[in-house]
Amino acid sequence: MQHPYADFVQLVAKPARYVGGEHGARVKDWDGVKARVCLAFPDVYDIGMSHLGFKILYKILNDDPRTLAERAFCPWVDMQRELRARNLPLVSLETARALREFDVVGFSLQFELTYSNVLAMLDLGGVPLRARDRTRDDPLVIAGGPTATHPEPLSAFVDAFVIGDGERAATDIALAWVSSRDLPRAERLAKLAEIRGVYVPSLHSTSIDADTGFVVVDVEKPIERALIDSLDEFPFPDDSPVGGPEAIFDRMSIEIARGCTEGCRFCQAGMIYRPVRERDPEKIVETVVSAVKKSGYDEVSLTSLSTADYSCIAPLIQRVAERLAPERVSLGVSSLRAYGLGEQTLDDMSRVRASGITFAPEAGSQRMRDVVNKNVTEAQLMQTAERIFSREWTSMKLYFMIGLPTETEDDVREIVRVGRRAREVGFRIKRDRGAAPPTVTVSVSTHVPKPHTPFQWCAMDRADVVREKQAWLEQEARGTRVDLRMHDSDGSWLEGVFARGDRTLCDVLETAYRNGARFDSWDDELKIDVWERAFEAHAIDPAKFLGTIPVSARLPWSHIDVGLEEGFLVAEYRKALKSRLSPPCGKVAGMFVHHTNLEDAQRDERKLVCYDCGVACDLSAMREERETYLVKLRADKPRVVETKEATPKRARRAPPPRIVQGEPRRYRFTFTKLGPSAYLSHLDVIRALPRAFRRAGLPLFYTSGFHPKADMTFSPALSLGVMSLGEIVDVKLCCDAPAEGPRAWLDALIEGAPDGLRFLDARALAQGDASISKLIDVARYAVAIPKSAIDERDARDAIDRALAAESLVVTRSIEGIGKKVDVRKYTREIAFGDARARDAIARAGIVGDLHAIFVEIAITPSGSAKISEAVEAVFGDVPAKCVRSELVQSARAASAEASVLA
Repeated sequence: MQHPYADFVQLVAKPARYVGGEHGARVKDWDGVKARVCLAFPDVYDIGMSHLGFKILYKILNDDPRTLAERAFCPWVDMQRELRARNLPLVSLETARALREFDVVGFSLQFELTYSNVLAMLDLGGVPLRARDRTRDDPLVIAGGPTATHPEPLSAFVDAFVIGDGERAATDIALAWVSSRDLPRAERLAKLAEIRGVYVPSLHSTSIDADTGFVVVDVEKPIERALIDSLDEFPFPDDSPVGGPEAIFDRMSIEIARGCTEGCRFCQAGMIYRPVRERDPEKIVETVVSAVKKSGYDEVSLTSLSTADYSCIAPLIQRVAERLAPERVSLGVSSLRAYGLGEQTLDDMSRVRASGITFAPEAGSQRMRDVVNKNVTEAQLMQTAERIFSREWTSMKLYFMIGLPTETEDDVREIVRVGRRAREVGFRIKRDRGAAPPTVTVSVSTHVPKPHTPFQWCAMDRADVVREKQAWLEQEARGTRVDLRMHDSDGSWLEGVFARGDRTLCDVLETAYRNGARFDSWDDELKIDVWERAFEAHAIDPAKFLGTIPVSARLPWSHIDVGLEEGFLVAEYRKALKSRLSPPCGKVAGMFVHHTNLEDAQRDERKLVCYDCGVACDLSAMREERETYLVKLRADKPRVVETKEATPKRARRAPPPRIVQGEPRRYRFTFTKLGPSAYLSHLDVIRALPRAFRRAGLPLFYTSGFHPKADMTFSPALSLGVMSLGEIVDVKLCCDAPAEGPRAWLDALIEGAPDGLRFLDARALAQGDASISKLIDVARYAVAIPKSAIDERDARDAIDRALAAESLVVTRSIEGIGKKVDVRKYTREIAFGDARARDAIARAGIVGDLHAIFVEIAITPSGSAKISEAVEAVFGDVPAKCVRSELVQSARAASAEASVLA
């Protein structure tokens, strides 16, 4: 079946975002399940494909024989225009079904500035925007994620919110919804509200809080969050879809823990995901190894809210490093604090090409770090810089915030000063070794006081105050060679309004959406004037949501119980205003890290701290878990836990272990690029092919250097949307072909490749055989043009004129710059109704009442013409589908001999 976007998707940026076909995608029998769920991510594919919660729910729902899950992402603005112009719906990636066809559409709410995208996806998917307008036949619209804990600005559009962990709730909700389909919609929603963690806005009345004027929700009992006690009950997926177009975080990320006990007062996630729950380290290691094999990724990230606080992070990293190093897979560790990782751990990370070091001190001065409860000192920050730059890392990124409560000018300027001092440490170390100076990036965002945090009552800085503080930072950064980056304050302002907003913002949101608001988290797309007019249209002053709120007031999110005692947040707020710290829970008083030494942990058992946040963690159980994990991981390796810093501070880091590859063996493979794969860019193919080889278990030969790459040589790049029956790649491997020859690898390669990228042939190359890039100088194409677009006589006349012309010049746009290209210079042959073209069109699966035209284009050292340019030069603006049928050498092409691989 032809994809509904097939006729035009090549006109938009990154068309592969919309056609699916990724390796690892699950396509289940639509009629073989009870409930069908579309997981909807309200941002572009590139961002949504990196989201861990999306991957977890995709696996849970598809592993259950009663349910299926497909995916949809928010189309970029160009695709939205195309869909509206053609009156086509937004469809899922797996089976191209419109959102309205699903039983449940579930949104992942990660950020307030994606709310306009939620409306866009509902609208484009054929689902009525307002919950009150949906009928029995419309899908249930649910939403979960961190911003679902303050849901009122979306309450008019979402039928039900899932508060807390969604692993168990997702399946329960989907099955409960379809099992009650014979009931009126209101009764079905009432039944859903009986599931723990489910909030249905339409079931509750509202009133006005006298202190603030906020619209608040009246409930008999607060909505308690859903909570899973053990993450191991829901193993982290090792087989998620692997994107075609490059994702923002294009790697395999593994969640190792959920929750955080650090108590940073600005951090909503650290409050709403308590208590800390850790995955079994042995299962983490096995998941990492399995995920690398199944996905083909060459980069893995261990992630949690505070990864350095994982009970046995040092031995875990060591064990993962041991398993990944031979596979040439790099390791990243996200969400690190500026302390907690010792010398041995950093050495283990560097063994597997550690991909980056990023820390978040959050505030520049020690006073402000105490205000936000960031348990880190200047000495620890500089010690971290010393450790990082003493190894081969050459860059360090530091995250900070401005706009924090009680902040002064000196506190702000200290942000850049910390970055400067870290760079000075690195500069001294690198200079002594004759190395290039290091890069220190200071990234500064604007603090947005979030619900369910101690700062939820704080005022947010006005835009003019933020700009003044940013000017101080720019002044301070002059001459320091610190790379200062600051975020746009307009987006933060809007984020703050919707973070602390009430139900009155629903009308504002719909008005802004209908007037063009989209992708508000993208600086280039944010239309502040549209939002300002929307607030004015509904006589709402957004400033009321950004001022100081009395601690006695009822809040628009007071009906949501995330497990914290209200007195805890108030107490932390008051301590912040006095610049007083609250040491992290679950650690020995005065300690900055968890014990990784079993004997020390046992000795300090009675000193563990609890600050009565309301979650009621069992600290004894936490200690016992920690002991168990440590015993597990060091059972066969007594040395894995390092408790002393024995390495001299400035000791040179040993280089990554050299993996002996031997002499490479060269092989030449041909493959098709059809269906969804036709919309992969050349760079996407360059990333996809090594993954296919790794999935097939074929050991690639890597280039030398600190960031080695698979040694591959590709045939000339193919334009987006152009199909191919015979692409070619030369690959160096570290193994001999089996006795039956390299063609024996084809089945495994086909199984591990994206849809449409099918391997056809393989042969070994001799030592003297030329690279494919030196052989090919002619490309043959088949062009299919609908007969309705041009009749035969006009087509033949156009070809005759083109072949008789001395030049055929078109303009090629390269990053917005026009370049003149003489198509005639490269065109060797054009033939109407050619049998070769008809055969290629049929093999590519193109159907319809079509003219078949054969085109042969030269590929020279000075350049070539694209087939789309040839079509434009000869026939003008006509719809056409193109297939590259062959890549050949010109000496053979003259006599119509076989392709290079024959």
